[in-house]
Amino acid sequence: MSEPPGAVTLAEAPPADPSPPHQLTAQRVQPLRRPGRWIATAVVLVLAAQFAHGLVTNPFYQWDRFGYWFLRPTILDGLLITLEVTAWSAVLGLLGGILLALARLSRSPVLRAASWTYVWVLRSVPLIVVLLFLYNFSALYKTLSVGVPFGPAFFTFDESRLATDMAIAVIGLSLNEAAYAAEVVRGGILSVDQGQHEAASALGLPKGYQFRRIVFPQALRSITPNYVNQLIGLIKSTSLVFYVSLLDLFGTAQSMGSTYPGDIVPLLLVVTVWYLILTSLVSVVQFYVERYFARGATRSLPPTPLQKLRTGLRDLRERARREAAV
Repeated sequence: MSEPPGAVTLAEAPPADPSPPHQLTAQRVQPLRRPGRWIATAVVLVLAAQFAHGLVTNPFYQWDRFGYWFLRPTILDGLLITLEVTAWSAVLGLLGGILLALARLSRSPVLRAASWTYVWVLRSVPLIVVLLFLYNFSALYKTLSVGVPFGPAFFTFDESRLATDMAIAVIGLSLNEAAYAAEVVRGGILSVDQGQHEAASALGLPKGYQFRRIVFPQALRSITPNYVNQLIGLIKSTSLVFYVSLLDLFGTAQSMGSTYPGDIVPLLLVVTVWYLILTSLVSVVQFYVERYFARGATRSLPPTPLQKLRTGLRDLRERARREAAV
């Protein structure tokens, strides 16, 4: 059988090239250059260096006076009052927020309306106005009584004796905090999947048990970061209790600044550093609380700062080893 013209048979195939194949040289993949990022990094580093240099060399900051005032007993007494007011207000505000959130989610239109009105009013009125109103509350009601509505009173209290400076500060901050905590808690409860409610109801569990053991623990994953932000704001809001004659950390520094006018800047730096320490500690607690409630919701828990540091050092050693090998 004749072959078609132009066909190449196996016997006529050209011989293979006896020369050895060309060796492929290993080439390293170069990362994409990003000049904009390097320029931005350099600008930030220069600005940070200038700011640090100004803090150290500017005599107006008076760092020697800062060291003198930082651990003075009067400052520590004000810090203790700040911590006490924050602790009471945080607990009472959270409890009030839970009650308001449950009332807002209730089927009773009266409870829903009352909760909505409370949140609306307290979030609209500045905190300083609430504190000053409570401070002058005795001008409106000199006595408080407990008894039959529109009838005889069983117990009567002198409002001026009950309304101490500490009580006014805690009540005012708690009332304001409860309004914001109510929305945080309500948002956390609404974030729980509706199937969880249906499954709990299908098991015949009581409503209270459903909330305590099923709904609220899951809602805490959403409530915790938002409420910790509120708590940080609460720590800073305690500086307003100075206006109701309670000498907290800021009030003490303000009072000492009036006595020692030349130390106003060092005293303000002392207050700033103490607030930074308090908010940083709260942020650390927030991280571990969020990590605790993340169990069962994620495949792996978020690494701690120490674990991140170890991972970063290990990656740095591996990179240095690869650079040396090349």
